[in-house]
Amino acid sequence: MGAAHLINFRLLVWGIVIIPALSQGALKTGFYSSSCQKAESIVRSTVESHFNKDPTVAAGLLRLHFHDCFVQGCDGSILIAGASAEKTARPNAGLRGFEVIDDAKSQLEGLCPGVVSCADILALAARDAVDLSGGPSWGVPTGRRDGRISSSAEASSLPTPLDPVPTQKQKFASKGLDDHDLVTLVGAHTIGQTDCLFFQYRLYNFTSTGNSDPSINQAFLVQLQSTCPKNGDGSKRVALDKDSQFKFDVSFFKNVRDGNGILESDQRLWGDSSTRRIVENYAGSIRGLLGLRFDFEFPKAMIKMSSIEVKTGTQGEIRKICSKLN
Repeated sequence: MGAAHLINFRLLVWGIVIIPALSQGALKTGFYSSSCQKAESIVRSTVESHFNKDPTVAAGLLRLHFHDCFVQGCDGSILIAGASAEKTARPNAGLRGFEVIDDAKSQLEGLCPGVVSCADILALAARDAVDLSGGPSWGVPTGRRDGRISSSAEASSLPTPLDPVPTQKQKFASKGLDDHDLVTLVGAHTIGQTDCLFFQYRLYNFTSTGNSDPSINQAFLVQLQSTCPKNGDGSKRVALDKDSQFKFDVSFFKNVRDGNGILESDQRLWGDSSTRRIVENYAGSIRGLLGLRFDFEFPKAMIKMSSIEVKTGTQGEIRKICSKLN
């Protein structure tokens, strides 16, 4: 039984009936079923091959897709190279997984030239990354076309680790995503990493007071200060989920509940009444059912996000090489 069927079966046991949506706007699942039958299996095998060598690439691919969708929509514009391209913007520093997309694209161009878009490869790779990390799988609506515009100046719409909750809500709402989508998608940090540089200020001189961020659990604070000393290496990598860095699960939400969130933007979700309620639901103590709820909600939020401002039909192009326009 496949992961998606397993989710449907479990939900049926709990009395919840799922009617899967086969299309999302102009996108549809199985878009390449006749034009390039092996498209999804080639993306999957490529992601799996890279994942087996380095499991941290899963979080990289998920982040890459997220950052793509928030600027110019999910159109593969993040993949374009160039001095002023989107990928050069500060919020996109540290993005990785480009080589996985290029690898899959190269194979697909050999098999079905000019058919499968880079934007779709990225959306499929993000799904496969979650599945390989022990998370849910889902049918990805495909049919995206690749965008022709990639500008670093437009990356200001991306959320940052410093954003207070109202700013996070506004940035997500501007893309048609609600508070529930926000918290659910931030749950992807269950397999993420970050640099000491992005949260060190919380440990030593929060809001220029000379003290640490009071929302950090004191025992965890000592641990973080040991990992990221005051004048230490800011590029040192730290797991965003201290308990199960490579497993896609709900422990990230338990960490936020317990004051063990790494990024300020993550921990602030506990301080806002509307987002706190959603975190509580995912972090709850009834095992199975609540883990299942996240497994059910995350695919829905991903399908919604991966449909932001997509280009379809005759819009855009199908790039031959993902890093440059045709």
